Amino acid sequence: MNKRRIGTSDLYVSEIGLGCMSLGTDERQAISLIHEALDRGINYLDTADLYDQGLNEEFVGKAIKGKRDQVVIATKVGNRWRPDGSGWDWDPSKEYIKQAVKDSLRRLQTDYIDLYQLHGGTIDDPIDETIAAFEELKREGVIRWYGISSIRPNVIREYVKRSNIVSVMMQYSLLDRRPEEWFPLLREHHISVIARGPVAKGLLTDRPLEAAEAAVKAHGYLDYSYNELQTLIAKLKEKTGERRSLTATALQFCLYDPVVAAVVPGASRLEQLEENTAAASALPLDAGEYEWLKQATKRSVYKIHR
Repeated sequence: MNKRRIGTSDLYVSEIGLGCMSLGTDERQAISLIHEALDRGINYLDTADLYDQGLNEEFVGKAIKGKRDQVVIATKVGNRWRPDGSGWDWDPSKEYIKQAVKDSLRRLQTDYIDLYQLHGGTIDDPIDETIAAFEELKREGVIRWYGISSIRPNVIREYVKRSNIVSVMMQYSLLDRRPEEWFPLLREHHISVIARGPVAKGLLTDRPLEAAEAAVKAHGYLDYSYNELQTLIAKLKEKTGERRSLTATALQFCLYDPVVAAVVPGASRLEQLEENTAAASALPLDAGEYEWLKQATKRSVYKIHR
């Protein structure tokens, strides 16, 4: 599988990664899916200490035992589970980050994390303190590089200006093109986009739209009503169906701009993983097709946190 460089780092990751959040809580099945992903050329695994209260990181750690040098591990920090397990609170403090990384290392069974990401962020955070925590961890060799996972423009701007982030993870798909507004700024500063949610909750797959969750049928998806989705998805399948699957079109769309280092769809079943990895070798979009897709879909922008 083709690899791309994340920002100015020395991390070269497969164009298609594995979003581990969808793996579930069955250890055997989760580890089997990770092994299958690695066998198919994926070397980029994205997890977080938040997922299943750390269980997800544990599965990743067990799955990569003996394969650590083949894998780029990205995990996240900032959401602090309450002791009673009733939920989590936001904590971007240096004290918490430096403690949480130890717990992630233990669960992942490794002595370093390739890409450590702030899992959210607000403009009211002690941003300089948060950056200092990541910089200290980098000097200590505990993490190799750091980034943020945020869709808030005001937060992204501050980290671009004040830190050495190499990546910004954002939800990005044909149905959610909001990140494109920030591509020029990130490109100028040699910061990569990691695209999550590239198939928009399964809407951009060959699964029938009728199988969409009830909330989508009632309220649509972001700026699209359910009726608009019906019309658009039928049009997308008709236009691109002879060249590749809708999943492949969706993932290739995200990969078209080189500012995107990787797309990280999730997978809870082997069939989904097969579909995602097949997209990596699908016919790339040509310029005309890419422009048609942009014309056919909405170029929305973030309306809040500006």
